[in-house]
Amino acid sequence: MRSRRILIFSLAYFPFMGGAEVAVKEITQRCGDNFSFDLLTHRFDTRWLPEEKVDKVRVFRLGRGRPGSYYGRKVSKFVWAFRALSKAEQLQRRGSYDAIWVIMAAYAGPSALLFKLLHPRIPLLLTLQEGDSEAHILSRVGVFYPLWRLLFGKADYLQCISTYLADFGRRHGANCPIEVIPNGIDAVKLTKAYDPNELIILKRQLGIKPTEKVIITTSRLVYKNAVDILIQSIAFLKSKQMNLKCLVVGSGPGEEDLKQLTQSLGVAREVVFIGGVLPDEIPKYLKISNIFVRPSRSEGMGNSFIEAMAAGCPIICSNATC
Repeated sequence: MRSRRILIFSLAYFPFMGGAEVAVKEITQRCGDNFSFDLLTHRFDTRWLPEEKVDKVRVFRLGRGRPGSYYGRKVSKFVWAFRALSKAEQLQRRGSYDAIWVIMAAYAGPSALLFKLLHPRIPLLLTLQEGDSEAHILSRVGVFYPLWRLLFGKADYLQCISTYLADFGRRHGANCPIEVIPNGIDAVKLTKAYDPNELIILKRQLGIKPTEKVIITTSRLVYKNAVDILIQSIAFLKSKQMNLKCLVVGSGPGEEDLKQLTQSLGVAREVVFIGGVLPDEIPKYLKISNIFVRPSRSEGMGNSFIEAMAAGCPIICSNATC
């Protein structure tokens, strides 16, 4: 029996790992051997291989990134859409695909839509994982809204991680079957028991004193995740003589501004920027923490909150998360 060939369009993928990328990785790993996956993504960093096999997925990284650049310029993301379409056509000539799978409707959407228009018989699955507010998404789409809306109209199936995103899809033209399937987490990894000595050593390395309470956030350092509000809260708690450390696990374009904010508020010692870590490393940081905080300005369905709860770490979040 011929394996079913699936073509995935996703602007970001491993080693850039957020909730959407983790979901794709987990889903593809769980599919049987009669599925094969080709994934088109952006090459944000020149140190990343242009092509490699990641688990069951053959990843093609397109574009000209820069060393250490994990976000890139907006114009390069638009150019990527045309590179992805060209590569998709090249791969299609090697053997027809059985399905198109596009992850989020933003930058990956146009190339997937154009490929669908060229090959209308290939079913298109659109997965919505957007965490930005609707206003922000529409401002980014701008004059391309009719094309963006056409993607929803041409989708044969819509899978969303929340009822909010399902309604979002309907508002913008989806008339296909819609199913809400929330993201999951690997409970085995997150409930793993660590050697207490290993955790003690980690706390020492981070400069955490035995008397200090530990607050953690795991997040891309972007405006919507409101790490700036968390840092302001740390400054307030410090003024109340609370003995604490705040771990910021993640990276992003807002990192330098956030570090400057800790300096201006006098909490550079209390706030520790861990940087980006692999998903498998996150549980040990949660294990040494007392509480997880992320006052998001908008959310689709944040995996970070579920991971924290699975690891036994209480959470504080905004009503944008609910």
